[in-house]
Amino acid sequence: MKFKAFLTENGVNLLEKRFLPALDKMGKICHLYLNRDHAIFLHNLLNGDGVQSIAQFRKEALFDDYRISSQNEDRIAFSVDISLLHRALRSSVSICTEFGNGPTANRLQIKLVKKLPPNSTQPMPFLTFETKGYKSAVIQDVPISKPLSRAQVLELQTALDMAQDLPQTLVQIPDLNQLQNFVDRMRHVGELLNISISKYGDLHIQISTTLITLGAEFQKLLVLGERADAPSEDGNLSAQTRSARAILRGDAQSVQVSVKHFGKSLQCHLAKPDCAFYGIAPQGACLTVIFQFFIPGSHQMDKSISLHCRLPVLDQGSG
Repeated sequence: MKFKAFLTENGVNLLEKRFLPALDKMGKICHLYLNRDHAIFLHNLLNGDGVQSIAQFRKEALFDDYRISSQNEDRIAFSVDISLLHRALRSSVSICTEFGNGPTANRLQIKLVKKLPPNSTQPMPFLTFETKGYKSAVIQDVPISKPLSRAQVLELQTALDMAQDLPQTLVQIPDLNQLQNFVDRMRHVGELLNISISKYGDLHIQISTTLITLGAEFQKLLVLGERADAPSEDGNLSAQTRSARAILRGDAQSVQVSVKHFGKSLQCHLAKPDCAFYGIAPQGACLTVIFQFFIPGSHQMDKSISLHCRLPVLDQGSG
């Protein structure tokens, strides 16, 4: 089982400045799944508890000279502490910047190794960053779990395949900061959030207690997938009534999620996505958030990077 590659400058920027800070907010431990074509960071796919997040990179988005081999069709997966990974990367980058010179300047290699830790008789696996300067090398070791077995990797791949199913209707949120501010205010009111999404391009968010109801509505959003025209007779009705009628018609779905989970998914703005889409899976199985990234300087989707979250549903809602 072998893996080694050189991180490119773009790869360092994507991980250090954007994705690792965002993923660290999703949870301390994640799986890193490497195969011939992709590096994938996965949260909560095997235990099914909490927000699932999947950040997938084509190898060219992060690496040069990417080499991987294993007896399991060149697939390797293990769990790693995101904050330790981030700290080691940041430290390696600063050493690269400070001491990098000569023909091998700024070459940051990442590889899987087995080492004997101090006061131990058993070799342990590590993900190692090696910075080769002109006259010396600096090594940062990140402890990882024992690599997953063939059966566990198959389970991870199956969970990943299932998590790729898209909702039939997705609505684009133009301003994540506005949503973040609203959720920050809601945190103090209650713990459960009711969310409905319609084919008309409406996103309705509401939190209720016995004393207070707070809500926000985003209308006429860009719709991907199944869409419909809003009935003109609903124009003068309240947001709650419009939402309820749309659900009865089969033009909307509603689910209940944790305010904490919803807030956590919004932390993905740290990865600096160019836009975000929300949708409810068939039968209200989960709330899905898909973040899109554009090729720099364009409005074309960057297909080498993908990030999406699936929020567990606390109540099946309706629709």
